[in-house]
Amino acid sequence: MNEGRYGYWCECWTESLTEQRPPALVASFDAYSAPQADRWVAVALQTISPALDSDASTEAWEWMYDGRIDTRRALLRAEPCTVSLTHAGTRITWTIRPVLFLPLAHHQGAELPACAHDFSCRSGE
Repeated sequence: MNEGRYGYWCECWTESLTEQRPPALVASFDAYSAPQADRWVAVALQTISPALDSDASTEAWEWMYDGRIDTRRALLRAEPCTVSLTHAGTRITWTIRPVLFLPLAHHQGAELPACAHDFSCRSGE
């Protein structure tokens, strides 16, 4: 069986600061290098920055110019990172966590565990 591959699991969450709702997962991304992971956040920030209020836009650009290098260094040390900003009562948070991506087991030519036969597709799905 193939070995796992180290990488980073990236997520973007939004949370209302004015309403009682749980945070919502907006996007996720599997990155295989620290540069790829922090680039995912940078592209998102560059994309939304024109729509942000001035304080949030300033936070975004400060991270891209100053904070991004600290994020990259932390990722290279296998430390999780968070980038957050607040816009119009909404907190937007990107998280990047070091992970080990495990290969999926190929089901052809292998004996499946007994529990695999307990589930079947319903007709019409």
